[in-house]
Amino acid sequence: AADKIRLIPQDFFAELCEQIIQHLNHKIPGINTAELCQRIQTSGVDINIGDLAKVANTLSFLFSTAARNNLSTEELVTSLGSGISTLPKHALQVIRHVWNEQGKAIAVSEDARTTATVGQFVDMKWKLGVAMSSDTCRSLKYPYVTVTLTVADPSGQITDKSFEMTIPQFKNFSRQFKEMASVLETV
Repeated sequence: AADKIRLIPQDFFAELCEQIIQHLNHKIPGINTAELCQRIQTSGVDINIGDLAKVANTLSFLFSTAARNNLSTEELVTSLGSGISTLPKHALQVIRHVWNEQGKAIAVSEDARTTATVGQFVDMKWKLGVAMSSDTCRSLKYPYVTVTLTVADPSGQITDKSFEMTIPQFKNFSRQFKEMASVLETV
């Protein structure tokens, strides 16, 4: 990951660290690595989303481990600077600053974080469509619903999951959401 961190400009690396800290503090549901990767690539840096996701996972692990062990800023930076593949100076400066400013907040919330082993629902979008025809069938006129769920996995990576349903399936899906809402109102 240290090799990939060298590619990321300091301002983008700082933004990534800030987002990870906010995610660990439960202030945002996850890190949108796709959007950040696109902005980094637009600035002229050749990095792919897989590499950026690895860096984000590494930093998330680093910050959460440091929080669990109640490391001070100096302990964290010293342990990072003495590793086999040392981090670039700009990365150490950013980590020092972010941990110094917000590290204690993670230590407080880390106990709650360890219990979350599933993803977090972020958003849902749906649209109604009609398949008019295909190469094997001239006249379908078949309605369907496309649902896109935006989910943040436990490491904070935000992904979209899409699926299609028939109208009866969507009605059942909707009914289940209404049941959940009514149960939640009683809590």
